Amino acid sequence: MQPIDEHVEAMAARLADVPGVVGVMLGGSRARGEHRPESDWDLGVYYRGEPDLAALRALAGPDVEVAGPGGWGPWVNGGAWLRVDGVAVDWILRDLDRVERVWEDCRAGRYEVGVQAGHPLGFWSPCYAGEVALGRVLADPGGELGALRSQTARYPEPLRDALTGGAWEAEFLVGVAAKGAARGDTLYVALCLSRAVGVLVQALYARDRRWCLNEKGALAVADRLPGAPAEFGARVGRMLGAAGQSPEALSSTVERARELVGEVMAVLRG
Repeated sequence: MQPIDEHVEAMAARLADVPGVVGVMLGGSRARGEHRPESDWDLGVYYRGEPDLAALRALAGPDVEVAGPGGWGPWVNGGAWLRVDGVAVDWILRDLDRVERVWEDCRAGRYEVGVQAGHPLGFWSPCYAGEVALGRVLADPGGELGALRSQTARYPEPLRDALTGGAWEAEFLVGVAAKGAARGDTLYVALCLSRAVGVLVQALYARDRRWCLNEKGALAVADRLPGAPAEFGARVGRMLGAAGQSPEALSSTVERARELVGEVMAVLRG
């Protein structure tokens, strides 16, 4: 396990002392051991009620803007971007009550996809539970984050069923993309096919009982998962990299997408 930078560890402890803050988790590539030397340190700052923004701003320093709950949108919520010894450290606010509600939804096979800046395929609510499952507790005075992390260690079967079952949307999207292709509507076709791929990626992750946290790098991982069609990532790359502009070119792209979707659906339904 990667040692924690002493400055980051001290910062996590100070964050946990802020009124309203329950604890701090390390997330992102550094928590998973997949980081590069220049990778950010992502600190999930879990709170209940309203965190003391004045205390957070005092801790961040005078030149750092701290966005309160809702300041960054409905799902990513808020936080701050700092630099510590030349390395980026991100604070990401997380409402623990909401995270726990989402976890209950996951256990019941429910999820939602919300609009959120920075998430072009939408913010998939199971990300909240996945962040806890894959994160590393840095500060947890009351033991609440550790307890929740233990619960999320086992991927819920109802969520697996819901996400794999939800892959029907990819078939629907390919169908409506064909109509856009006939009109030469490149934007509409590209959006439909991009979302169709995103839905398939979520389903493949769920089939493997793996948490998908966001779109970044997700296709490369999905390409290696059991059940992914041969050359899944490469085929998606060719399809989305040159969808075309004429009705003929776009229709050809849609047919390739239809074939790919069919292969994934056969695995999911088998």
